[in-house]
Amino acid sequence: MSHLNPPIRRVAVIGAGTIGASWAALFLSRGLEVVVSDPAPGAREATQALITGAWPVLSQLGGEDWIDPTTWRFEPDPVAAVEGADFVQENAPERYEVKQKLFPALDAVLPPEVVIASSSSGLLASRISEGCRHRERCLIGHPFNPPHLIPLVEVVGGAHASRDAIARAMAFYRWLGKHPIEIRKEVPGHVANRLQAALWREAIHLVAEGVASVEDVDAAVSEGPGLRWALMGQHMTFHLGGGAGGLGQFMHHLLPAVETWWDDLGAPAMTPELQAALVAGVEAEAAGRSMTDLAQRRDALLTQLVALKRAADVRDEQAEISARLDEALEESFPDSDPIAVRGDD
Repeated sequence: MSHLNPPIRRVAVIGAGTIGASWAALFLSRGLEVVVSDPAPGAREATQALITGAWPVLSQLGGEDWIDPTTWRFEPDPVAAVEGADFVQENAPERYEVKQKLFPALDAVLPPEVVIASSSSGLLASRISEGCRHRERCLIGHPFNPPHLIPLVEVVGGAHASRDAIARAMAFYRWLGKHPIEIRKEVPGHVANRLQAALWREAIHLVAEGVASVEDVDAAVSEGPGLRWALMGQHMTFHLGGGAGGLGQFMHHLLPAVETWWDDLGAPAMTPELQAALVAGVEAEAAGRSMTDLAQRRDALLTQLVALKRAADVRDEQAEISARLDEALEESFPDSDPIAVRGDD
């Protein structure tokens, strides 16, 4: 149960596609009451199938052992689904006309302190909340697929969300074990998707110009800088690349060269022929592996990577606490051995 005040005990998941069902699995694994709503035929069964499939991973990453993964509730009507909810995670189709109809309907029946967060991957919160009486509680809570596994959540308040709503969403996602970041200014695609789009555009350009195959361009990422990006972002990567002088030294030596690369980056025209070439290239790269096989391999490796990073974070946190304790003990007992004072073996 969330320690927030007021606490979040029940979460309504509106829209149960891949993203919504994954969210539902995560919420359920953390001991929350979960109500799922989706009008699609077979949505209840599809949601349970995803939850069941995700459950071993969630258990490995800290889910509660006592929870029954079938104890969530399904309600086709979204307005009925949010009754009694303390937080709403909306995952309807990525279209303004859909969300601008749905949000006012939910807003009309919820207490004003209940946050309505959209999983939108690129729409603006200020436009989604048009027509709502309480626009201050409407924001973006964009996860990365699959939400039950990838830590990142982009929180975007836009022009109308209150600081209280943003802080509540950030605290809730953090309590779930996510890594929320606040996007301070609305832009289409938020931050992570814009970074992905920039990289993909150049990847397409390199294929279109015959520089490398689809498979080799992908390998240039996954077997190279992508391994570093799993550990630190681009700025920190180049800060480390600058040696003792850090990012300042890196820019002094390499920025002029990087600027020439920027000037040469492409803007490919996505012709039908180029699209077909990309599809053929990625199918060749898949080498007959099914979508299920590819996803299972991705999720298995992601699980190991997330667990490894969490363990490292815990060790870092423990080391920091120990160092602070040593400092405090040294101030209190300047002539004593901190280890002896602590009583460590």
